[in-house]
Amino acid sequence: MLSINKLTIAVKDKIIIKDFSYLFEKGKIYAIMGPNGSGKSTLALTLAGHPVYQIKSGKITLNNQYIQDLSPDKRSKAGLFLSFQSPLVLNGVSLFQMMRVALRGKISPIDLNNKIKHLSKELVIKEELVKRPLNEGASGGERKKLELLQGLILQPKVMIFDEIDTGVDVDSLKIIAKVMKKYQKNRTYIVITHYNRIFQYFKPDKVLILSKGVLKQTGGWELAQQIENTGYEKNSGK
Repeated sequence: MLSINKLTIAVKDKIIIKDFSYLFEKGKIYAIMGPNGSGKSTLALTLAGHPVYQIKSGKITLNNQYIQDLSPDKRSKAGLFLSFQSPLVLNGVSLFQMMRVALRGKISPIDLNNKIKHLSKELVIKEELVKRPLNEGASGGERKKLELLQGLILQPKVMIFDEIDTGVDVDSLKIIAKVMKKYQKNRTYIVITHYNRIFQYFKPDKVLILSKGVLKQTGGWELAQQIENTGYEKNSGK
């Protein structure tokens, strides 16, 4: 369970998110939607502990543990995972090597290798991509698949997907959505997106609309459909 209470976020003293409050419950899927510049990615990166973003006020609690003062790696240990919009290439570091460091001996090398192989097969990731330095030579869709694979190996309590559907073709999106749905049980998913493309394959329990850094509206799946039909202006007070 992730609880955010009256969170105000700034960059260089400019307020980006104001008084955001919401309770993300265990085992549910949430969509955070909004126009460009509404603060969606700022919220995600702040939750993950990005140093650029300053928490001016408010609290972030993950399973009854305050995490707003924790470093990014400690937030990860507490059970928070963020997949990035544009995953970077890690020169000289393979997926296997990175996961071994991240897991710190919690799993044997053989078991880790078997997990990577199994998830790679489910996500239809080419073997050569897994063996290369992470994300080297990978397309946008392949990078998003690799991000999801990492998250599933780490087994976090809360997974935040920042525009996982951006730059992904239809076939890859179907695969990503299928795997997300399969492994969602007992996890909280927060899917940040402009559109509802990915929700053709699984439906969110709740939809949150951000506009100009303020939570303007919440609703069910029908709200995402309404946004698709009428746009954000009518629904967010943009």
